[in-house]
Amino acid sequence: MHDLLISFLAASVVALPAVPLKRGRLWRWLTGQMAERILIEDTLKHMLHCEMNGHVPMIESVAGALNLSTKRVAEILTKMQSRALLRVEEDGFRLTPVGREYAVRVIRAHRLWERYLADKAGFLATEWHKRAERREHSLSRAEVDVLTTQLGHPTHDPHGDPIPTPTGEFISHAGKPLTAMSAGEPGRIVHIEDEPERVYAQLVADGLHVDMIVRMMELSPYRVRFWAEGEEHVLSPVAAANISIVQVPQDRADLVERLADLKPGECGKVVDVSRACRRDERRRWMDLGILPGTVIKAEFASPSGDPTAYRIRGALIALRTEQAKLITVRPLRGKGT
Repeated sequence: MHDLLISFLAASVVALPAVPLKRGRLWRWLTGQMAERILIEDTLKHMLHCEMNGHVPMIESVAGALNLSTKRVAEILTKMQSRALLRVEEDGFRLTPVGREYAVRVIRAHRLWERYLADKAGFLATEWHKRAERREHSLSRAEVDVLTTQLGHPTHDPHGDPIPTPTGEFISHAGKPLTAMSAGEPGRIVHIEDEPERVYAQLVADGLHVDMIVRMMELSPYRVRFWAEGEEHVLSPVAAANISIVQVPQDRADLVERLADLKPGECGKVVDVSRACRRDERRRWMDLGILPGTVIKAEFASPSGDPTAYRIRGALIALRTEQAKLITVRPLRGKGT
């Protein structure tokens, strides 16, 4: 029924420009139906998030999450109850099996669309969430199934949040906060919280992303200092707490630098290519042989110092410094190709 409603609304909206109904009753009805459905779906998402974090949603929590009055929330919750999406209990509200399945479907659409925006569409990291917030409400089940197949059935979105399976299972990233690391401990970033937006924008601007290898250097009540892909980062404890990591073997973090740090004449074996390198550029680099295990030699820099010529599988390739920073290598000091 839900998918039929979406199809009907979409077809109606597409047909509207040909008929002068923008300010008529049909337009107002369609707009009202879409707005109400979006509020219901946003409420379902909030309730499921509460459930997964061991909290019981209340009218006040829904009102805060959706920026609505408690009176409007009460109206929405009443309609959801009439549709068997939730049940009222003494301490708050609970999703019914039907409501939970609906909530999972919306979250699945959102996170798959973020994955698409990151891997296929090439949008900036700071745009993924807002664009997915809009698109999640119009993706049908069939479209979501096609999308997950096109993306190779990913288990996590680009922030590291688990993408639920069609049956509602979530695969946890099993990370711990960056602030829980010990000095000298290596780890891999598995999740970066995208809210609040200002903190997330700061982390993105610092070049931090999921799958980065980090090593904690200093942790105090005033700052968190760590190395990631050959570069030092300093964050406030509040910002650092938005990053989750899992421990990695010591040898995976040792002696890892960025390709840009190699001096002319030095070689390095590729460890990884940053997730920040996406779409066409990533495919081009793969075609050039920039893959884990490939040995790359820094030959010489241009007169201006940028770009630098690198020898890759017998061919000379010019890479700008900002590009070479996206490739991590294990230096092979004193060894030629």
